[in-house]
Amino acid sequence: RIGYARVSTQDQNPDLQLDALKKAGCEEIFQEKFSGKNAVRPELENCLRMLRGGDVLVVWRLDRLGRSLKDLVGIVSTLENRGVGFQSLTENIDTVSAGGKLVFHIFGALAEFEHSLIRERTVAGLAAARARGRKGGRKPSMTKSDVRKAAAMLRDPQMTKTEVAQHFRISRVTLNNSLKRHGYQYPLP
Repeated sequence: RIGYARVSTQDQNPDLQLDALKKAGCEEIFQEKFSGKNAVRPELENCLRMLRGGDVLVVWRLDRLGRSLKDLVGIVSTLENRGVGFQSLTENIDTVSAGGKLVFHIFGALAEFEHSLIRERTVAGLAAARARGRKGGRKPSMTKSDVRKAAAMLRDPQMTKTEVAQHFRISRVTLNNSLKRHGYQYPLP
């Protein structure tokens, strides 16, 4: 039984979690002070690397392990594929038991359902916006007028693309793409 404890800020105290994990029989406990939003959590990575088939990862609460239901399901599925069990003390979930596996698979199905709903809403919203004449994507860095001015500047043999790009406060790549999008070939006649 291996424990993992996390607090979000340096001001928070992990003692409550550590006491619960020790009481649950954890032989080793990995702990860190990182926000759940932080994707890189070194102690969690060390903990997950250490786990072997037959081990059980124990956390005080589900939110200590994952930032979202999708993250949680991903971590626990990976553990399950490696033969590692998972237990959350507060929510009383234990994937070693049949009932615990069922509950966690229901969580997984809910996460997948939520993801599908978000995707459907996004696609429907984009289609509705297109039907109203709106285009998606980022606003172009250069207006049609800017591109015409840039093309005129580039006709001067003394001007370089770098100078023109700096004038418009854009990169050379953006300048090239803008010229191409508006039908200008370089070198300009």
